[in-house]
Amino acid sequence: MTADFSEDQKRWLEGFVSGASAARAARGLPPLAGAAGPAAPSGPDAPHLAAQARFEAEGRKLSPQEIAKRDEHPLDAWPRLAAEARSGRFPKPLDDFRWRFHGLFYVAPAQDSFMCRLRIPNGILSHWQFRAVADMAARWGGGYAHVTTRANLQIREIAAEHGPALVEALAMVGLAPKGAGADNIRNVTGSPTAGIDPDEILDTRPAAQAWHVHVLNSRLLAGLPRKFNVAFEGGGRVPVLEETNDIAFTAVRVAEGFGVEPGAWYRLALGGITGHTDFARDTGVVVAPGDTTAVADAIVRVFIDLGDRTDRKRARFKYVLDALGLDEVLRRVEEKLGRPLARVPAGAVLPRRPADRLAHVGLHPQRQPGLNWLGVVLPVGRLTVAEMQGLADIARDLGDGDVRLTVWQNLILSGIPDERTAEATARLTALGLGHAASSIRAGLVACTGSRGCKFAAADTKGHALMIADALEGRLTVDRPLNIHLTGCHHSCAQHYIGDIGLIAARVPLDDTGEETADGYHVHVGGGFGTEAAIAREIWPNTLAADVPARIEGLLRAWTAGRLSPDESFHAFAARHEVDALRRAAEAALHPPRFSEAAE
Repeated sequence: MTADFSEDQKRWLEGFVSGASAARAARGLPPLAGAAGPAAPSGPDAPHLAAQARFEAEGRKLSPQEIAKRDEHPLDAWPRLAAEARSGRFPKPLDDFRWRFHGLFYVAPAQDSFMCRLRIPNGILSHWQFRAVADMAARWGGGYAHVTTRANLQIREIAAEHGPALVEALAMVGLAPKGAGADNIRNVTGSPTAGIDPDEILDTRPAAQAWHVHVLNSRLLAGLPRKFNVAFEGGGRVPVLEETNDIAFTAVRVAEGFGVEPGAWYRLALGGITGHTDFARDTGVVVAPGDTTAVADAIVRVFIDLGDRTDRKRARFKYVLDALGLDEVLRRVEEKLGRPLARVPAGAVLPRRPADRLAHVGLHPQRQPGLNWLGVVLPVGRLTVAEMQGLADIARDLGDGDVRLTVWQNLILSGIPDERTAEATARLTALGLGHAASSIRAGLVACTGSRGCKFAAADTKGHALMIADALEGRLTVDRPLNIHLTGCHHSCAQHYIGDIGLIAARVPLDDTGEETADGYHVHVGGGFGTEAAIAREIWPNTLAADVPARIEGLLRAWTAGRLSPDESFHAFAARHEVDALRRAAEAALHPPRFSEAAE
């Protein structure tokens, strides 16, 4: 007697046999009996099924997320998920995973609601799109939005029954959130001053837009081993942190005499993931501006084939590079691409102007005579609906209509004529916002924190504002400074690259460890760009209430002990071992009395 299989069981069996057959075919073996015909893998899912089957053939167990993708591809799950949500039901864990392929995240217990993350290529959207997001946040969300560290927007506090309507409404205004979470290629970042920056080498918008469209239209690029980040940096004044991405395209000028056409190219770096303490590695490869999508696609297909499907902690592209080495990965990329990549030595790249760490705030002249961009200061990236509507009006009435988000959790309004800058800043003030910021507040970055993220161990946004309020009243910092607060090991706020980086921890209040409070492990000396470095831990398990004083001690030690007024905090920290920095900070905050010093 043959038992009847359920539809889910049939789908699982078909996927397993298809994947196993693909793996056998890849090794030159005949397909499994009965696997020919409809069950044989075909189409864009076949490489994923083959990779899953290969791990199982090696006796390794797939992660629950990999099994979930094979059982029911998340992109195919939309009708079921939407029907359940419209009936008021939030998803169970694996369906929460599937929902993230459509941009919705169930964030309980922090908030018993969905969060929606968008896709905004290069971080640039029109004033009417920005207003539409505000209207959606008012109608279906909590009345606010967050600017993220990927130059993106989040809408929070969305009821289950409103999730599908919000996703559909975003698609109608050209902001489809498909693939904004889970095992997908995340929002593509680019230079926020693309096309308007006086120092720019390449306008990143065409490359970012082309990659964005390619991702949305390529099912093959959904269901990766883990998430994947791509960034384009155009050589302008505002840092993009491209070296923290899996693929970093950095604009350079190549001199004559090195076997390629002299002029503007993208330099390729791979494997950045600072949460795992690694920056992208320079490959020596340069890519023509019109060729970035093809090259990125080939790189991602190598990741599809080789990324770990069993251990989520090691399923990022960095670990493929660690296992095979850069040369072998590039060889496989060229195989996918069907042609060799262009390579030039480091000496072929002409020097570039340094980035301006404060160019994302304040008023700055554009490359177009008589026009300016205005960097708006946002308190740890949070915007109310009223503020968003007011900013959309300023962009429409006084600028070129664009709203440009940055990885520094603020935004830029562009195309403001010289004669209207005073009006623009006055209207900002009327909204309760501004464009001037101290070095402390301008470089303050914080993830969502425990108010809205189930992984976070502390209220990062609240503590970031507490730090700024405490320090600004006590000392003046005359050089750019970055303080990054992240809530968990995912390091969404990239604490490892901050001059001062804080990662949240539950700090024990007694010897038993049963009672805990919000706190942080404090790190110093991180950097990016030409100062790329991973910060070192200086104080573990520091209560949140004690963090401002410890940061104050570090800053006072720096201003008192720097070699010149121009020495950055990064350079100062790099000159000292952690123990020496700790002693200097404690002495600066609590200087010894005269009699103690004499002893």
